[in-house]
Amino acid sequence: MPVHDPRLLAKPPVCRLGCLVLVRNQRGDVLLVDPDYMDGMILPGGSAKPNEPPHLAAARHLHAETGLIARLTHVLAVDFAPADRHLERLTLVYDGGTVPDGTQVTVPARRQSGLLGARFVPARNLPDFMAPSQAARAAEALAGRSLPALLHGQRAT
Repeated sequence: MPVHDPRLLAKPPVCRLGCLVLVRNQRGDVLLVDPDYMDGMILPGGSAKPNEPPHLAAARHLHAETGLIARLTHVLAVDFAPADRHLERLTLVYDGGTVPDGTQVTVPARRQSGLLGARFVPARNLPDFMAPSQAARAAEALAGRSLPALLHGQRAT
């Protein structure tokens, strides 16, 4: 039964939800994108829009940043970052699966995407390319555990 308490809807909390995708090639290398607004590379993805299901937000960002299309059904990691210089944030890392070696990754022009490029990086070298917190998040996602992505209690498709 839905809850319609006006106190709950009067001032909803700010939802900062990051939606990232871990994509590997057949060698196990991890796809990273290189944003021009931060030091180091990151997993493809970005923020969900209000009321946007996170698995669809992650798929949208993956496609916009790399040209890849993925059906995202499992979460590999959940990361909470408390407020510091940014608002608090919950980040979900989805399993983007494995793409064949030689798969074409298409990064839009920098002025449109804010990305300098993308590349597959061997998993053991992620700390050399990513900020420590980003590399730790990716390492946890690579650990092989997963949870189903749910939407109102049903498996997201």
